[in-house]
Amino acid sequence: MSRNNEKNIKKHNDKLHKAQDRVKNAEILRKEKLKQITKKFHDAKNSDTI
Repeated sequence: MSRNNEKNIKKHNDKLHKAQDRVKNAEILRKEKLKQITKKFHDAKNSDTI
């Protein structure tokens, strides 16, 4: 009997896709936080010059 049966392949792919989704979501979250920080910085900088 082979170790590469449909059940094991599906389990592996599900685990792999879950990990890839986690990495992708973390990257999106970091970008959103960076946008917020830069927006705050620019707002503070603009309010100081006015």
